[in-house]
Amino acid sequence: MSAEAAGAAGATTSPVAGRPRPAPAEVALLASVFVVAACGLVYELAAGALASYLLGDSVLQFSTIIGTYLFAMGLGSWLSRLVERQLVAQFLRIELLVGLVGGLMPAALFVAYNLLPHEWGAGGGPAFRVLLYGCVLAVGVLVGLEIPLVMRILKRHFAERYALKELVSEVLTFDYLGALVVAVAFPLLFVPHLGLVRTGLFFGLLNAVVAVWTLVLFRGELRRVGAHALACAGVLAVLLAAMAGAARLTTWAEDQFYGDGIILRESSEYQRVVVTRNAGGHGGIRLFLNGNLQFHSRDEYRYHEALVHPALAAHGAPRRVLVLGGGDGLAVREVLRHAAVQRVTLVELDPHITRLFASHAALTSLNEHALASPKVRVVNADAFTWLEQQAREIEAGHEPPFDIVIADFPDPSNYSLGKLYTTSFYQRADQVLAAGGWIVVQTTSPLIARRSFWTVVATLEAVGYRTWPYHAHVPSFGEWGFVLAGRRPWPGVRALPPGLRFLTVEGVPALLQFPPDMARLPAEPNRLSNQVLVGIFEEEWGRVR
Repeated sequence: MSAEAAGAAGATTSPVAGRPRPAPAEVALLASVFVVAACGLVYELAAGALASYLLGDSVLQFSTIIGTYLFAMGLGSWLSRLVERQLVAQFLRIELLVGLVGGLMPAALFVAYNLLPHEWGAGGGPAFRVLLYGCVLAVGVLVGLEIPLVMRILKRHFAERYALKELVSEVLTFDYLGALVVAVAFPLLFVPHLGLVRTGLFFGLLNAVVAVWTLVLFRGELRRVGAHALACAGVLAVLLAAMAGAARLTTWAEDQFYGDGIILRESSEYQRVVVTRNAGGHGGIRLFLNGNLQFHSRDEYRYHEALVHPALAAHGAPRRVLVLGGGDGLAVREVLRHAAVQRVTLVELDPHITRLFASHAALTSLNEHALASPKVRVVNADAFTWLEQQAREIEAGHEPPFDIVIADFPDPSNYSLGKLYTTSFYQRADQVLAAGGWIVVQTTSPLIARRSFWTVVATLEAVGYRTWPYHAHVPSFGEWGFVLAGRRPWPGVRALPPGLRFLTVEGVPALLQFPPDMARLPAEPNRLSNQVLVGIFEEEWGRVR
């Protein structure tokens, strides 16, 4: 170690038991462990989130991303034994590389998804997956190299401070603390405020900053300090330029992906929200959540009329209606057409969605300001847990039960959504339903996802309901299915509120008729303990993606 490095890294003696105090370089290295652990986990989470966003099936994507990343980290740790000399210089280079590759990875993947030629498998095909897992492997190997090198640098420069057990203990403590902090901050702070692309770039900059302070503190023992400084400046410049242009890049890439003009793009704690308006043709508005179409304004009325009115008409005079999901307020709009309704409770997980559809002019015009109605109460909560709490309130006599329960959830494409289609969920819904009440569930396409559709029917029947499956044609989605369930015979639809554009009293019986290619199949109930529906749904929809 040179005199200059010794000056930077030298320790003073503590008055307590003569133990040396931590030197600035030692503190900086331990702080770098915290930072690099945080950065490494962010790259892993960003890759998993982006893969889920673009490819679907979050459980599969996160499982394979995490497995690949951990394998790559192990490989990097093994390869660190091959680094014999110039440990500080190698650590500095690795920080620059991981900052550059990891920082740019979300942006590169997002752009590649939209721009890869179709013959190469655009839209999540083989070429995109090779790029995705190639990036994860590269970042994982580089991150796996970091901690062993830091340990060896600490041991070499500060041997008087550390026995092996103390060295491992301190380094891993800072490593896990960094991972803990970013695991909490990533979904709650960084993604909602920065988005995936800028979050990756921000942490890439942190890796580059670690390289810079390593250069400053250990400049005395580094060869070619000027070259290292130039490399640091170059990486910082690239990442800063990318950060400055990230918004334009994201805008351009999303424009390519969605096609229509985007009038709103925001990220909430739970999802990416994009609203588009078609400049030509019908000028329709579309809502996408995490890249998945939720509705098109030109035909959403078909879906929502079919979802809402058969159940309310079956009751005759419903006063209290519960809408689960459907934060866009479109189902609530249809409920409010029934004059007998006195109270509508809307339970939506994401407060960002209900705020948008209560305030954005283009969106409130679609739901006819339904969320501003004095009859409507909006609750932002997880429907699964809220039902349990509400059941206790009803049992205690603090709240009356509901005449109608409308389950308007996204399709069961992952286990978080799949639990909302289980026997456990429908049992909870039954506990808040008044005697003689009705529950209606949107149940995906009986044509494309035939087994999934009839699995939901079997699940409702397993709870003790009588069911009346039906379907309607929604051009944006194709043939779409619903299930009406209750404990008494369905009286049919004798009257409907005025102003409907699709549903008629005469046309309702035809909705209950299923042709052979949508006819009932044997199916087992979807239970919380097995969630068979998620696998069936992914298999069926995977054939048409």
